[in-house]
Amino acid sequence: MLNGKRILVTGVTGVGPFPIAKKLAKDNEVWGAARFNDPAIRAEAEAAGIRTVPVDLASGDLSALPGNFDYVLHFAWWRGPIDRLNEAISINVEGAGFVLEHCRKAKAALIVSGMGVYGARTDPWHLYHEDDPIGRGATAYAETSPTCKVGLEAVARYCARAFDLPVTIARLNTVFGVHDAYHGSMIKRALKGEGMTAPCDPNPHSPIHNDDMADQIEALLDAAAVPALITNWCGDELITTQDAAAQIEKLTGRPLPVTVQSFPGAPTGTAADPTRRRSITGPCKVKFAPALERLVQDIMDAPALAR
Repeated sequence: MLNGKRILVTGVTGVGPFPIAKKLAKDNEVWGAARFNDPAIRAEAEAAGIRTVPVDLASGDLSALPGNFDYVLHFAWWRGPIDRLNEAISINVEGAGFVLEHCRKAKAALIVSGMGVYGARTDPWHLYHEDDPIGRGATAYAETSPTCKVGLEAVARYCARAFDLPVTIARLNTVFGVHDAYHGSMIKRALKGEGMTAPCDPNPHSPIHNDDMADQIEALLDAAAVPALITNWCGDELITTQDAAAQIEKLTGRPLPVTVQSFPGAPTGTAADPTRRRSITGPCKVKFAPALERLVQDIMDAPALAR
């Protein structure tokens, strides 16, 4: 784990980066940039030792942030409907450029992209590889995200070369281990007596636990390069939504029916090839089944807990 560094984490209030930033703040000077619409989340971040700075990425005004960061972790992301694509581009694509320009003297930057960059395959078991075609995501399914993820990567690749800034672009898979992420939401649905939908049966994912994400930050930054390095950021296990639902049913004693709701052009699965990431970080340490059991117990013991 990094120690004694000045680190900027954008989008720090997100379900993935927030626990990571709190861990990093124990041994580093961590600055968290976000909109901070929820005062309680900002107070929690400050209590964890994170220096919080409200930022509007679309404005390009980052004057409230210092410019001498050692590392940048760019998680910031705004999800909007397709009719607000121009706004989404301003925030997600241009905003990333403003961040990297402001922090161009950093030692390295980790830019968090996603699986939405890949052109959807009809085979749910297809393992998406970093060299697979990108740019044909289904906007009807994921709204502005596919277009903006490709734009984000393009800007990050340009900034790496223009500023001689080592960059790693990490295509994040399903985040696991926190209450508000995908599997936490599944558990909450079961406890509420609700069902859920999936685009296919089976619907495989390559979930990565938040603890593994935190452990892999340093290695991903060390691997940053010019031109930018691109890697999947996924776990080592393939877990279908249907199998996870069955495990949750056993652990909670509540039914969790999964119905198929497909969208034209939507991916049938998000299984990712972990080979490149493993060559950088080594294997993941957290196994899905026992971690899911811990997450179920945690949510059942404290169902009102936000994270």
